[in-house]
Amino acid sequence: MKEQWDVIVIGSGMGGMVTAAALSKLGHKVLMLEQYKELGGQTHSFSREGFSWDAGIHYLGGFGPDFSQKAMLDWLCDSPIELAPMGAIYDTLHMGDSAPLPLSRPTVAQRMDLKERFPEDTNAIDAWFDAIVEGREAMTAVIQGRPMPSVFASALKWWRSNRIQNYCGRTTAEVVNDLTDNRELANVLMAQWADFGGRPSTASFAMHACVMQSYLESGAYYPVGGASSIAEHMLPTITGNGGEARAGVEVRSLVMEDENVTGVETADGETLLAKHIVSDIGARETVDRLLPDGHGHLDWVDEIRAIGPNICHYSLFLGFAGDVEAAGMTKSNHWLYPTGEVDAVWTNIPDDPPPGMFVSFASMKDPAHNPGPENKYAGELMVWSDWSTVQEWAGVASDKRGEDYRSFKRKTEAALLDHFAKYFPRLAKLVVFHELSTPLATASITGHRMGSFYGLDVTPARFMTDALRMKTPVEGLYLTGQDVVTPGIPGAFWGGFLCAGSIEPQVFLHMNG
Repeated sequence: MKEQWDVIVIGSGMGGMVTAAALSKLGHKVLMLEQYKELGGQTHSFSREGFSWDAGIHYLGGFGPDFSQKAMLDWLCDSPIELAPMGAIYDTLHMGDSAPLPLSRPTVAQRMDLKERFPEDTNAIDAWFDAIVEGREAMTAVIQGRPMPSVFASALKWWRSNRIQNYCGRTTAEVVNDLTDNRELANVLMAQWADFGGRPSTASFAMHACVMQSYLESGAYYPVGGASSIAEHMLPTITGNGGEARAGVEVRSLVMEDENVTGVETADGETLLAKHIVSDIGARETVDRLLPDGHGHLDWVDEIRAIGPNICHYSLFLGFAGDVEAAGMTKSNHWLYPTGEVDAVWTNIPDDPPPGMFVSFASMKDPAHNPGPENKYAGELMVWSDWSTVQEWAGVASDKRGEDYRSFKRKTEAALLDHFAKYFPRLAKLVVFHELSTPLATASITGHRMGSFYGLDVTPARFMTDALRMKTPVEGLYLTGQDVVTPGIPGAFWGGFLCAGSIEPQVFLHMNG
């Protein structure tokens, strides 16, 4: 007899875990399947030689202690997750030869800092903060329509059409360039774009506004104990309410009967049945890999395939030993732009220096971190790139890529270490471990095509489409995670919650925790 569940969730990232936990809390018997060897998706952590790093969390906006999202998160968990504040300054910009610019909260503080740096542009700065509030409101209207029946979602978009078109339908660069002719100020306003993977020239401004406003409103936080603490607190909600979470299980296809999705077939040939199937592996990956022939919804599939992948990235995981704080390590993240221009990715690797780099020190943010007698701390460098830089090795098994690939990785590591040392010379002397992760690793672990860390690209077209809804036109199939809302852990959180509410409306009664 085939296993029968109320809900099967494919993928255990933030969106999958939230959907599974919310439905489990309300009496549904849920099975969550993860193809990777560990549960948690981009919230999992890993260790090397006494150092630990997070796969995908660097800081969280919107989860302050007085905000509904934190109460909702705690409702989903077996016990509350402790989030440590990063302090007033959460990011520091290094723009060309200019002095570093700290970005702080609340809004009034950052507004004053920007006006002090750009005293001739006070009107543009005021207009910027107005725009990010309005842009976030426009994105909220779009997101609110995603779990609604189509007729209500269309009515909401019509009601908010001017604001949606003005902020969701235009790029970050278009909005910023309308506000100021000062190129340096424009680059500062656009600098944090890699928090969601949307280059200013192509990304919807409303996406940029959402992220900026989340840090200004509630501040930036980091999970005590590291990113893996999220899964440690949330998975018991699933298993404690009659559900299961299985790692190392690859779903090969959806099972359909009479045009309805009724279950999944695993790579081992096992068939598992459920009334509702939820995919957290990405919208494009779902339609490309899981939908069997004859599903009858080609127009919907074509609309999803028309949205390209987000950027990919290289990460250099660093281990430090010594007095790192005296050497310049901070809780604040650092954005390094050597020319001052921000809208660029690293393509001529490793011959040219990276045009931008994000530096994060997780150990400094985590009050539970124990450096031990050797004073060990972990950090990470991220550089945004293009799939073309690794495409020649994409179809080759990891142990068959040869000396060319190994040489490429060594030279890339050396280039990143050299670039890091120019900004943090004292910290660079304390590096005792480093390991490079390329877009090929992201593609292998997450299953995202072309190593797209953030899933689908965040173009205006993505947020204007009606194809990305929690309840798909294929009966019985639902989408969760960052693709149906916005990229990143907070976006995946909302995608998971709204997907659960699309299956079980009682979930919406807990939107304030």
